[in-house]
Parts: sequence; structure tokens; C-alpha cells
Amino acid sequence: MRKLIMLALLAAGTAALVALPAAAKPRGTNGKIVVNVDNAVTGQEQVYTINPDGTDLKLLANDQEAGQWSPDGTKIAMFGGYLDFDTGDITDLGLPFDRYPDLALFCGVWSPNGARLACEGFGQTDGSLNGVYSIRSSDGGDLQRITTAQFDDCPPDYAPNGKRLLVSSGPLSVVQANGNGLHQITPEGMFVDFCSGSWSPQGNEILFSAHVPDTDRSTIWTVHSDGSGLRKIPVLGCGGPVSDPTSIGCQKPVWSPDGRKIMFERHFLIPNDHF
Repeated sequence: MRKLIMLALLAAGTAALVALPAAAKPRGTNGKIVVNVDNAVTGQEQVYTINPDGTDLKLLANDQEAGQWSPDGTKIAMFGGYLDFDTGDITDLGLPFDRYPDLALFCGVWSPNGARLACEGFGQTDGSLNGVYSIRSSDGGDLQRITTAQFDDCPPDYAPNGKRLLVSSGPLSVVQANGNGLHQITPEGMFVDFCSGSWSPQGNEILFSAHVPDTDRSTIWTVHSDGSGLRKIPVLGCGGPVSDPTSIGCQKPVWSPDGRKIMFERHFLIPNDHF
């Protein structure tokens, strides 16, 4: 069983590596963090919100898995649709199976203008349909294919201008929102945690976690969208050999809306756990 701790790291503490200014105009925010929690007693996946200082933990939904906040901070992408944070109402987009019978779509990533959701897609009987897709967020229509995957592609984040997407499939890649120009930005042999990737609000840095070497637990890295400037962020206590039961993996980092902080997961694992 894993214990999940959400941490915030001041960007000033990593200025030698990141050196990012504050965003001139952050995307809409409401000050809340949304987290997924596995309830060890009921076995349910639950969705909570919490303040950045760890206070005001509130349950939003049972048997659900949350994606991102909408850019205006009013909605949370959910398994099957999205939740209105103010009213608690869930809009059903007919996902993952009903709207497109040949596809299973998991759509948790908002475009910066809120008009579309990026999706991890699987062919229900035809593996050639695997890949990244996008849909219209208002009703789930206007399905557009972005990538073709042999196994699994996950889109963890859009670029701030909405013109490009990150694609996680072992390595980390960047692709235009129309599917053109797919290119890998992490080096061969670098094992990136699945679906890890967060584009800075300024658009100049991409944050992710990876096993380096692959026998170690995850650590946190940044890279530019052209693959240059690969750097490790030295977070005390992150990493170490998987064979060491006291080592800790730091995973799936994301930027704060102003680009001054990052948040990530720390996993304390029993020897037989995998991640």
C-alpha cells in the first residue's frame, strides 16, 4: 500500500535549475487542489479538494477519478464527463464507452481555452484505434484523432497557447494539436513515468518525473519543448535504488498556475509494490 503526500516546492529553491519568472496572466484559479485517493477500507477511488496548505479536505465524489481543473477553475474533468465545482452536478459526456462504441476514451485534460478535452483512447476490439484524441468539451462531439499508438499514448498537458500537446508513451514527446510534428523530447533509455508531464505557464519548461537509471525510484526533471535543457530538480529524499526499502519515489509533478511552485506525489512503498 502506498502513502500519498502532496508537497509544494518553492521555485526559488530550485532557481539555479528552473529560473522562471512569474506568469504575466495565470489561468483562472480558485486556490483549490484536486486529488484522487484510493480508499483502503472501501476500495473506492475518491475525489477530494484541498487547500495548498493541507487544510479543508473535502470529498467531492466516490467511484470517480479526476483529471484537471478547467482553465476558469469552475469544473473538474471526471471519468465520463466533468463536475461543476459550485453545484456538484456532473455532466455526462457518454464516456468512456457509450458515445463512440468502438473506442474507450478517458478525457481528463482541458485545452487552455476550455473548448476541448484531450483523451487517452483505446480501440475496444481494434488496437489500431489506440492513441490520443480530443473532443469538444461542451457535449463530447467532434472527435479528432491526434496520435496513433501501438500500445498506449497519454496526453498529460496542453501547451499554454493550446497549439501543442505532451504525449507520454515511455518517452515524453510533443505533438501539434492537429497531430502533426510528433517528436520525442527525452533521451532514449530515460524511463518517464506514465502520463507524467506539465507545461509551465510561460511555455518554456516542461516538468516530468522519470527513473534515472531505471533501477532507481522516480525523480523530478525539466526539459524544453525541443528536447534541450534537460535538468534534474534536486528534491531532498527523492530517488534512490528500488532495492532500498527506505527510498522514495517522487512522481507526476505539476506547475502552480503562476509558475512559482511545483506539486508532486511522494510514494512510500512496501518492497513488492510497483509504480
